[in-house]
Amino acid sequence: MAVPARTCGAARPGPARTARPRPGRGPRPGPSARRPASRPPRPLLLLLLLLPLLLLPLLAAPGASAYSFPQQHTVQHWARRLEQEIEGVMRIFGGVQQLREIYKDNRNLFEVQENEPQKLVEKVAGDIESLLDRKVQALKRLADAAESFQKAHRWQDSIKEEDIMYYDAKADAELDDPESEDVERGSKASTLRLDFIEDPNFKNKVNYSYTAVQIPTDIYKGSTVILNELNWTEALENVFIENRRRDPTLLWQVFGSATGVTRYYPATPWRAPKKIDLYDVRRRPWYIQGASSPKDMVIIVDVSGSVSGLTLKLMKTSVCEMLDTLSDDDYVNVASFNEKAQPVSCFTHLVQANVRNKKVFKEAVQGMVAKGTTGYKAGFEYAFDQLQNSNITRANCNKMIMMFTDGGEDRVQDVFEKYNWPNRTVRVFTFSVGQHNYDVTPLQWMACANKGYYFEIPSIGAIRINTQEYLDVLGRPMVLAGKEAKQVQWTNVYEDALGLGLVVTGTLPVFNLTQDGPGEKKNQLILGVMGIDVALNDIKRLTPNYTLGANGYVFAIDPNGYVLLHPNLRPQVSQAVGRVGVGAGDPSKSRTPDFPPSLPQTTNFREPVTLDFLDAELEDENKEEIRRSMIDGNRGHRQIRTLVKSLDERYVDEVIRNYTWVPIRSTNYSLGLVLPPYSTFYLQANLSDQILQVKLPISKLKDFEFLLPSSFESEGHVFIAPREYCKDLNASDNNTEFLKNFIELMEKVTPDSKQCNNFLLHNLILDTGITQQLVERVWRDQDLNTYSLLSVFAATDGGITRVFPNKAAEDWTENPEPFNASFYRRSLDNHGYVFKPPHQDALLRQLELENDTVGILVSTAVELSLGGRTLRPAVVGVKLDLEAWAEKFKVLASNRTHQDQPHKCGPSSHCEMDCEVNNEDLLCVLIDDGGFLVLSNQNHQWDQVGRFFSEVDANLMLALYNNSFYTRKESYDYQAACAPQPPGNLGAAPRGVFVPTIADFLNLAWWTSAAAWSLFQQLLYGLIYHSWFQADPAEAEGSPETRESSCVMKQTQYYFGSVNASYNAIIDCGNCSRLFHAQRLTNTNLLFVVAEKPLCSQCEAGRLLQKETHCPADGPEQCELVQRPRYRRGPHICFDYNATEDTSDCGRGASFPPSLGVLVSLQLLLLLGLPPRPQPQVHAHGSQRP
Repeated sequence: MAVPARTCGAARPGPARTARPRPGRGPRPGPSARRPASRPPRPLLLLLLLLPLLLLPLLAAPGASAYSFPQQHTVQHWARRLEQEIEGVMRIFGGVQQLREIYKDNRNLFEVQENEPQKLVEKVAGDIESLLDRKVQALKRLADAAESFQKAHRWQDSIKEEDIMYYDAKADAELDDPESEDVERGSKASTLRLDFIEDPNFKNKVNYSYTAVQIPTDIYKGSTVILNELNWTEALENVFIENRRRDPTLLWQVFGSATGVTRYYPATPWRAPKKIDLYDVRRRPWYIQGASSPKDMVIIVDVSGSVSGLTLKLMKTSVCEMLDTLSDDDYVNVASFNEKAQPVSCFTHLVQANVRNKKVFKEAVQGMVAKGTTGYKAGFEYAFDQLQNSNITRANCNKMIMMFTDGGEDRVQDVFEKYNWPNRTVRVFTFSVGQHNYDVTPLQWMACANKGYYFEIPSIGAIRINTQEYLDVLGRPMVLAGKEAKQVQWTNVYEDALGLGLVVTGTLPVFNLTQDGPGEKKNQLILGVMGIDVALNDIKRLTPNYTLGANGYVFAIDPNGYVLLHPNLRPQVSQAVGRVGVGAGDPSKSRTPDFPPSLPQTTNFREPVTLDFLDAELEDENKEEIRRSMIDGNRGHRQIRTLVKSLDERYVDEVIRNYTWVPIRSTNYSLGLVLPPYSTFYLQANLSDQILQVKLPISKLKDFEFLLPSSFESEGHVFIAPREYCKDLNASDNNTEFLKNFIELMEKVTPDSKQCNNFLLHNLILDTGITQQLVERVWRDQDLNTYSLLSVFAATDGGITRVFPNKAAEDWTENPEPFNASFYRRSLDNHGYVFKPPHQDALLRQLELENDTVGILVSTAVELSLGGRTLRPAVVGVKLDLEAWAEKFKVLASNRTHQDQPHKCGPSSHCEMDCEVNNEDLLCVLIDDGGFLVLSNQNHQWDQVGRFFSEVDANLMLALYNNSFYTRKESYDYQAACAPQPPGNLGAAPRGVFVPTIADFLNLAWWTSAAAWSLFQQLLYGLIYHSWFQADPAEAEGSPETRESSCVMKQTQYYFGSVNASYNAIIDCGNCSRLFHAQRLTNTNLLFVVAEKPLCSQCEAGRLLQKETHCPADGPEQCELVQRPRYRRGPHICFDYNATEDTSDCGRGASFPPSLGVLVSLQLLLLLGLPPRPQPQVHAHGSQRP
């Protein structure tokens, strides 16, 4: 019985449907030419409703054929024809069986090796441990030497700039800049001029005989403190050099001083941005981690009515800068207070100070509004309650309250007595913000009575220095703990400021061991942090690259669950406005065997790279348990069924993976290995029988001739994977050039050359011969045009991709590295034939169709069984001609009984519609498992092949999804880079910029304060801003027009759901209905869909989205995520208390009282436009004198 046709408008029941006329078109040949000119009248419709089905043929008008929607068995018949056609083509041209025989015939040329997961991870973990241990020993030598040098150093009050000889890393850039501060006033420092040589290990020009010094722009390099620092740290140069002699693999060795000075080795010019450089080592992730134990911090901000305009803006900027001093080991919350206290954001308790949470805080503080009266009690009670909440995850170490206010008289002693005394476990830091005449004594008392520190922030220039110096106070217990606190810590992954790319850093604090005199108390100041970088590429080289197969990999995570190693760790970086680099759906996206090279200078290195393991992969319960076990330092093994994204991020596959993990001893990292079952074994070439003598060049080996371009015309074009076969092989992005370089090198080296990787080299030559035999046995004698094929191909684990015929290589767009080719990796994970339509590009599609170059890739893995061991060493396939196969598709899904003649209905016969004759009424498509259009019987849809089907027919795609043919997987990409958002208009004053008013100039108190020097600093900062009224210190590190920052992109992939058989359904939407039939094609990743074409617009439905979209709120709702934090483990030792700590140094306002004469002279210089020479600022570090 025919399935009833769908209706539009009034219901028209009945199994048969008369084909509707198409206005403006002439009659079509065949049965469609006999369609009636108009629809049957309504009485006839009523009659049709009542008459038995057997009378339907009699009701058809003479000379017209009655068409009905195809029955289920008809569609199944068409599906079988399609399956048979695909199977036949792949059997003839794919050569799967023949390739198996070729491997067996050449069994003497290779051995089958086994990947033993437990042994592999143990070995790699041991190698990484040895690598890092060498860096640890170098760190300890440096830290010990630094403490000795500083202890022996004699403080010089009268030291001059001309007394110091050092290489200023920013000197070259400043000399090139005529507006530079040093050039204008003429620096007296004896700056060395050095010669540099290019070093590929550093990706930079370096000088191994000297160290370089970087001093932050907002620190006066001629101050006594800085000059003394330069004097004693000069002795570190010899230790740096000796360390490199012992371990030539060492990269940057750095001492970050608590004064802001950075001395690093080897010397290299500073990578200064176009605008003023605001790099300060004390704000780098590695320094923060090494200088103090983890922190639980509550920031409270006074938003009473007296805090308005400029002062509120300074507070907002200060809070943002304070947040930047926190790392992922810390926890924080921010609240505002007047009469009452309330959180500024949706976070109601302490949350991890990760990048995304800090962004929420930074956006929230911009919305603070000043009103009401000051209520210190409400603010402090809220803060203490937050710190006493033990039902949440937190650092459980240094506890502190940071209060920003413009001043007040209440000391809230009763609050401290209730919550903090007598033990004083919570430190209180107070910040007097803005220009005012309030009595600051209560603020000083609060800090001094609670083991904290009092700071003043009169203007923008004082923000950065005063929001980071609290770290000196937190470092006191570490210094007093002595050797117990001298523990090496390894950081999260972050971007190196000098161009190494992604690195981790080993850190070790350096303590001040001086004493003021015999019997005096020990100095409790931290001198700084020593650091040594380890590039992720160097760690990656210790892992097996190619023996694990295309879908096997090694990964490592830290105690926060963030990945140190992972093939999906590839943060996006910016070069221009708009999202750049590798994007979702971009066919160029690849997983390289090594980690990304040095990222462009525009990378925002202020943000650490924090990619959680559960975000690097598609999260599930099994992976959550694996992650927890690894963080806890356990060993384990588990086989799981999980979902993986394809390399181009267009598809999701359900696969089986084996996870094995072990801890890396002497570190807090854990290492894991992931292997598919088919990668348990791999091939290793054994070409010993072909090697006649040791000195025989590789180019003389058998099968090498098939790599030469001269053989391509007869044997097909060969692409070789751009791997590091030999150390002297010149890399190139152009595969033709890379092949040329490879051949030239092979003319010189022997098969057992020590400079070459014999495993890679021999496997490449083995696969060259294997694939050539496939050409000889299968491809060469076949006529591809007979089956409308553009090309045939084979790709192998050994790195060979052979495309036949040679001319087809011109249109080959797949990655020459098989392990980075999406078709290759998906074919290994899926049984049967995997169709891959061309990635849609609307700009090129029409041109490609005109030139007949559009092809559809069909590939399948070659599975070998050798002695009971199963492996998949290759993938073979064909490339279908899109237009020819679209025509063939219509024929196969039709009622033709003969190949050359369409089926016609007789005058009195009843026919079912088919995909060829009735293509104006019937839509027939092949859709792949990701929901992308592969083939259609609609000619106008050919240029839409490769698009997500919802963009072609939203109504039908939604129905397929609702009927469980497809399942949706949503995830988030936390490594994207997005264009900056336009600044908001919150508040009326310029953001973070102090502009003195006329009243300020007339106010003697202002002139006698430290504001003049602050104003000078502010004017210096102002050079970096494109507007005085839209500014952010972060903009100094790159132009705001081109700067991009990290953002979150939402990704959606679709994959086949639970429905596995043939299925009929009707799309019912009010007065419109639409029949469709869907059928999975066996042994493929295709869904065959036959549907009535839509008659009315009322059937328009919501469109499913597949394209990657930007999440303005930074991904999934952060307020919800923090309620279920992921498991993590903080440092196991905490230094937040020492009974001998001297808390008398707690800030008493400005320690350098400037004279009125000096300030008047300074201001006159400013007004005349002459750059002044500022007097030194003495901060807490002034007490470092021995």
